[in-house]
Amino acid sequence: MSDTPQKTAAAPHSSNPAAPDPLDEAAVGAAVEQALAAIAAAASLDELKAARLAHTGEKSPLSLANREIGGLSKEFKAAAGKLLGASRGRVAKALAARSGVLEAEDAARILVEETVDVTAAPRRRRAGARHPLSTLQDRVCDIFVGMGWEIAEGPELESEWFNFDALNFKPDHPAREMQDTFFVEPPEAHLLLRTHTSPVQVRSLLERELPVYVLCPGKVFRTDELDATHTPVFHQFEGLAIDKKLSMADLRGTLEHFARQMFGDGASIRLRPNFFPFTEPSAELDIWHPGAKGGPRWIEWGGCGMVNPNVLRAAGIDPDEYSGFAFGMGIERTLMFRNEVSDMHDMIEGDIRFSEHFGMEI
Repeated sequence: MSDTPQKTAAAPHSSNPAAPDPLDEAAVGAAVEQALAAIAAAASLDELKAARLAHTGEKSPLSLANREIGGLSKEFKAAAGKLLGASRGRVAKALAARSGVLEAEDAARILVEETVDVTAAPRRRRAGARHPLSTLQDRVCDIFVGMGWEIAEGPELESEWFNFDALNFKPDHPAREMQDTFFVEPPEAHLLLRTHTSPVQVRSLLERELPVYVLCPGKVFRTDELDATHTPVFHQFEGLAIDKKLSMADLRGTLEHFARQMFGDGASIRLRPNFFPFTEPSAELDIWHPGAKGGPRWIEWGGCGMVNPNVLRAAGIDPDEYSGFAFGMGIERTLMFRNEVSDMHDMIEGDIRFSEHFGMEI
């Protein structure tokens, strides 16, 4: 009988063909040589990491062979452990040596690539500025907060009921047509991109306790062609006040104070009769702009009026007990005549030189 050591019949074997027999010195040596070759061939730290995972990771041949030691009979475990330990030590030593070389090369490369020429002229970065539409909207909000009003916001994707029905727009109103409003498919969902911020007023009436004094700024959408004075996406601020015994006098006083805060003590307003579905009576709002280019003059600013009783009823409010007023202006239009901006393109093209012209006004 041969005196060569043999594994017991009960010793398990790995199901992974890449795992060498832990007692087969030639097979283990071949796995070590493959690992050393891969390590030596690694030209970067990333490649070395891949080689380390492939040849020392949990599923590497040497690691799998090391697991087999547990299944050997007691008399063979020492020899297998010594063989695998020495082999894995050689691989670990080669990894450490190659890692040191590559790290030194990487550091030398970074030193060259990131060298700073202290004699070169510095690159000066121009500080940006907030967009003037944003600063103007904040200015408007600050004025009304100073009067004790609250700021209210709502979704830009809106229900047709909030955008039209609750605001007394009849089913045959032209604004409901596809050529005037961006409807969202499918049509039976009755969703659209809001055409004004008035839906926020309705939501405020449904969500808040009376009395209500809210300003509703935000982005709105209409199917206008982009030109010097129109854009399909623009901004509005609308105000709503609901309380007992409010009248047109309260509306006028509020707007007169607002105009003087925006344009100076020389500003004044006038109201001309008009029609809007959600207010009755309704008025067109003009402002006397004392600082207008070319001299003081009247400028059309927005619409206003007393809240239509049908709008109050839609929100569950008794129009015999409460009354209110509402108004709305465009932020882009306000910026145009307040700051002498002649072309809508300047506001939307994102040229930082346009924003810099207004500085960092808050």
